[in-house]
Amino acid sequence: MTTTTSAVPYRRPGFRALRLFGQGPLFAVSVAVLVALVLVALLAPVIAPYDPEALDLSASLVGTTGDHLLGTDQSGRDILSRMLHGARTGLLGPLLVVGVSTLLGTLLGVVAAWRGGWVDTLLSRSMDLVFAIPGLMLAILLVSVVGSGLTAPVIAMAVAYTPYVGRLVRGIARQEKARPYIEAYRVQGWSGWTVCVRHLLPNIAPTVFAQSAMNFGYALMDLAALSFLGFGVQPPAADWGSMINEGQAAVLQGAMLPALAPSVCIVLAVVAFGIVGEGLADRIAKRER
Repeated sequence: MTTTTSAVPYRRPGFRALRLFGQGPLFAVSVAVLVALVLVALLAPVIAPYDPEALDLSASLVGTTGDHLLGTDQSGRDILSRMLHGARTGLLGPLLVVGVSTLLGTLLGVVAAWRGGWVDTLLSRSMDLVFAIPGLMLAILLVSVVGSGLTAPVIAMAVAYTPYVGRLVRGIARQEKARPYIEAYRVQGWSGWTVCVRHLLPNIAPTVFAQSAMNFGYALMDLAALSFLGFGVQPPAADWGSMINEGQAAVLQGAMLPALAPSVCIVLAVVAFGIVGEGLADRIAKRER
């Protein structure tokens, strides 16, 4: 079916510029937020006005001033500096969780879908078993054995997120395996490994990438919750979750920023990752119709 020029709706150039990847202004704004967070995390040591761990008890709970744009916490530490440095741990942890879980989940899902039979059954039941264990509970158990910090929560959450990716990959890989081109390559004598690496994986990669974007937001929220509960990054290190925990006492004294500022950052990051992930998923679904 042909489309005439008159059927194409007119859009103003300015609005069209905001439609990043055709997903609309909200998607573009979310991408801009994520880019800004990454830049802040990378440049935190350069742009932070103060040492995030420097104590100044004489400036405890100072409000917003020219010297402290977001005020100070109970220990007199500059909130803005701690926010900027907190972006590093806030993004590094989820990046490791998503990276490890995506690699493991993709491997397990592809193997289960490609081999089928008892291999599929074994891997699927194993993923179901891990899936039944709450990720936060697994993280708390591992922290009790290994100790608090970033390592134990990242390992636990990576294990907990692997079944999500594995089940998704298994489903779309089985659909992809049933397509005629797969059998055509195998008839030509291509090995299963070659077909998977060169054709199946590239075709399922966009869907996995979209899911990874959403998982990043979930992982960020889970790791921040663990730090808030005292199982993650420990003070005086700057971390958004632990900053909220430390800021609770300040709220009772009428100082909202020590807890509010990191809370807003977490919400913005999680919402931005969710919008980007949903936008990518919608674009993939439209392309496959």
